[in-house]
Amino acid sequence: MKTLAGKRVVITRPSAQAKNLERLVREADGVPLCIPAIEILPLADPAPFHALAGRLDAFELAIFVSRNAVRSALDLLAGRPWPASLKVATVGRGSRDELEQRGFADVIAPAAQSDSEALLGLPELAAVQGRRIVIFRGDGGRALLGDTLAARGASVEYADCYRRAWPAGAAALCAEWGAGVDAVTLSSAEGLESFLRMLGADGARRLADVPLFVPHPRVAAAAARRGLTRVVVAGPRDAEMVAALVAYFGGAR
Repeated sequence: MKTLAGKRVVITRPSAQAKNLERLVREADGVPLCIPAIEILPLADPAPFHALAGRLDAFELAIFVSRNAVRSALDLLAGRPWPASLKVATVGRGSRDELEQRGFADVIAPAAQSDSEALLGLPELAAVQGRRIVIFRGDGGRALLGDTLAARGASVEYADCYRRAWPAGAAALCAEWGAGVDAVTLSSAEGLESFLRMLGADGARRLADVPLFVPHPRVAAAAARRGLTRVVVAGPRDAEMVAALVAYFGGAR
């Protein structure tokens, strides 16, 4: 049976989301190193969110851009009834799973690639002229989804439901690097940029010799633009990530 055989695997997810992947890496006989590239924090001022939440029934479609958005928004809603007529969409399988676990049915989501581009390619988001859409996201999130839907004629509003922060003590977090790192798992292009920043001026050089495991091609493309070519597109789910790690290190590498 192939295992990770003691390989040291960096997990760059926010602390609250790393536990399952950390467990799976350990169960595969790997050594997980949790070094968050981004931390997810509560809003400094939730009043704008609650003001929008008070008129959710005015919207026809609600889009959650990530698992973070699902968890943060629904926690802030704190049991507020969800309008029966308000349909729900999200960008990928992980956030769809989270919505379904919280009682949502008929979630609109792409079946394969997990990102805004894939969601925008679905027929349900093609004819949105005149529809009112709310997008749940982190503060200052990617604008592609909202801009494209607005260009298609939708009325779009954003509901920021969490904020991002650079992890404290980045130098200390990266101290493990000196002991040797065999692989790095990344969740997003934003996480890649943050991690490079944490590694310092020679971050790209350090990462160049380490295989990177990413959830979808957009992150791989971002790595390529940074000159990082040792990239494996594993898939968005934790089990897919670990399976890709085991397959990679089970070969002659």
